[in-house]
Parts: sequence; C-alpha cells; structure tokens
Amino acid sequence: MTATAPLVFVVDDEPAMLDIVTFALETQGFTHQSFRSAEALWVAMHHTVPDLIVLDVMLPGVSGITMCRRIKSTTQVPVILLTAKGESSDRIAGLEADADDYIVKPFHPRELALRALRLVRRPSDLSQTMVAGPYELDPAGDCVYISSVRVLLTPNEFKVLMTLIAQPGKTLGFDRLLLAGWRDADRMGGRQMLKTAVYRLRHKLESAVPGSGEAIESVRGSGYRLNIP
Repeated sequence: MTATAPLVFVVDDEPAMLDIVTFALETQGFTHQSFRSAEALWVAMHHTVPDLIVLDVMLPGVSGITMCRRIKSTTQVPVILLTAKGESSDRIAGLEADADDYIVKPFHPRELALRALRLVRRPSDLSQTMVAGPYELDPAGDCVYISSVRVLLTPNEFKVLMTLIAQPGKTLGFDRLLLAGWRDADRMGGRQMLKTAVYRLRHKLESAVPGSGEAIESVRGSGYRLNIP
C-alpha cells in the first residue's frame, strides 16, 4: 500500500472486463494489480495487502463468494463483488460473505470507481474521538472500543455505528443509515443490505463484550437506534 495512491487488486477471468475496471479505477487515482483467478489473488495477498479488492463472483475454481469469506476471515480489506447475476439471493449471498459493496454487470465504470473511492476514504467528519457510554470510535475509522475492548469494523459498519452513536437513543430511519453507510438510499435491496450489515455489527459487538450487541435496537418499520446503558 502507498500513502498517496491506494492499491486495488482486481480479479476477473475476462480480459475485457479487467481492462474496463482498471481503467475506471485509474481515473480516480488508484494503482492496481490484475488477476485471472481467486487462487492467484490469494497468493499475492501473502506478499502485499491492498487497500481494496474488486472481485468477480463467477470465477473458475474458487468462486468470488468463497474467496470473499476467506479474505474477510483474515483481513479488514474492503471488497467489492462484481457479478452478472442480479437476483436478490445472489446479492444477499455476497453480503453474507461480508462484502462491502455489490455491483451487477453491466455497470457504469464511473459508478464503480466512485464507490471504490468511497471505500478507501476515512470518514472525513470524525476529527476527534467520538464517545457514547461504553462505545468509543477510533478516529482512524476502522474500529470501536467497548469498555477498552477493540472491535474491528468494515468501513460500512463503522459509518453506520458512527451515525447511531452521534444520536444515541434516537430512532434513525433506513434511508438515513443507508446514506451514511453507502451514500445511496435508493439502491435495490438496500434495506436487506442494511439489515445484513447491522446483523454483522451486532455479532461483532456481542462477541467482544456480551450484551453490547443488544444495544442496537430494531424499530419495526422505522429503522434502528442505539440504546446507551
């Protein structure tokens, strides 16, 4: 990784798609390495950890979904999944694999590049530590401390939690949280995407400090709120 140009690993078995994706990323200042299989990506990650991975789902050998799970079990690198399948079940499978974003082919190259840029940026509005009850957000934008226990978060999870912590006890609507986490309140399957992210967030908090995951309350038909003890 470099301090000036974020490094992205792009994985697709179609040369034409690799060219489209890498060119789009170059327009936003990324450097990149390209791979034709998930296995080749995995070997490269033993030597270099990128700032972002753009990963096709339909790959020969190990699938993108399987590789995404493997990546997320060992690192916090953001992952964008690409696929020609648009069914909701496929989107849910990607999100359950802990993917940070999911884009269906065909897509606009600039949209992909801007979504990629969003994932490697640190939250710009967090200039100092944000604290609410036992929760303390790290200004670096990648974790939360619960009574001094560190919990690593993905960029989307961090932004959702940051928004909830900023207004403890207040119910925040689905659109508000989708805008905070993904900058898009109108995405197809957005509520299911948010639901999956909150489920993962609760699980991480609960695993670190029993009882902490229950603080994020679902408000039926409205959204979520963070209850501070």
